[in-house]
Amino acid sequence: MQLTIRNLSKTYPNGVQALNDVSLDIPTGMYGLLGPNGAGKSTLMRTLATLQEADSGSAVLQSAADGGVDIDVLKNKDAVRNTLGYLPQEFGIYPRISAVDMLDHLATLKGIPSGSRKAVVNALLQRVNLWDHRKKSVSSYSGGMRQRFGIAQALIGDPKLIIVDEPTAGLDPGERNRFYNLLSEIGENVIVILSTHIVDDVRELCSNMAIINGGQVLYAGAPDTALKQLEGKIWEKSITKAELDDYQSRYQIISSKLVAGKPIIHVYSDTDPGDGFQHTAAGLEDVFFSKINEKN
Repeated sequence: MQLTIRNLSKTYPNGVQALNDVSLDIPTGMYGLLGPNGAGKSTLMRTLATLQEADSGSAVLQSAADGGVDIDVLKNKDAVRNTLGYLPQEFGIYPRISAVDMLDHLATLKGIPSGSRKAVVNALLQRVNLWDHRKKSVSSYSGGMRQRFGIAQALIGDPKLIIVDEPTAGLDPGERNRFYNLLSEIGENVIVILSTHIVDDVRELCSNMAIINGGQVLYAGAPDTALKQLEGKIWEKSITKAELDDYQSRYQIISSKLVAGKPIIHVYSDTDPGDGFQHTAAGLEDVFFSKINEKN
C-alpha cells in the first residue's frame, strides 16, 4: 500500500500559501512529516483527512496490490473515511462520559455492528493499556492517557491510513516512550503519517520522512540518507553569548543551543573552518536545521 501525493497546493483566502506543489510517496510503515510550526504540516494532514479542500493536485491511496481498489483521496471522501484513522492535535471529548462509553459511541458512528462492538472496544482499550481506567471519564486522564485514548479511537475499524498530528507534545518522557512503542507496533502493517516539529519523534520511529517548510518539501527520503549527506560537514564550538552575533556574521551557523549557560553552535562547512571548531557527527537536528536554513 502507498499514498501517492502529486503537486498538492493550497492558498487560504488571506493569501497565505500553506502548500506549494507538494509531492510525496508514502509507503506502509511510519512516515515522519517534520517541520516548524506554521510549515504547512497541519494543512496537509487536514487535506488528507478530508477536512478541507486542496486548490490543485492529487492524492491517491494505492491498494491494488492488496486486492483492493485505489482511492482518490480528494474526490472519494467517503471511501477515505472508511479506511482512515485520525488523531488531530486537539480532539474534543464529552466531559462526563467514560472512556468505554465514548469508544462505544465512536464505534457506532464508524458503523461497527452492535454484535461485535463490545469486543472491539474492549480489545482497543487493552491494546492501548487503558483497560483498568476504562470507566473513568476521558477528561480526567493525564496527557499521555488521553493520547493513548486518541490512538484507540483512531484504530476503530482497522484503518489502512492513520494520521497523527503532533502526538507527543507535552508528554513526559515515560508517556512519550509508551506512545513510541504503541505507534511502532501500529505502523508495521499500515501507513502511519506522523506530523511533528519534534526531531526525536522522527528519529525514534520513522524509516522514511519528509521535511516541509513554507508549504514546500525540502527533503524526502530515509533519515539515514539525509545524515550521510552531512557526513564530515558539521562542526561545533562552545562560545560566549556575547560572541554569538560575531560568529553568525562569519559562519554558516545552522543551530545554536545553550549548554550550562553557554551557546554551543553547529556550523556547516565542507572543510575544517579552524578557529577552534571541532568535527562532530551529524544528527537529525542538523539535517532539519540545515534544510530549513538552506530554504531561508
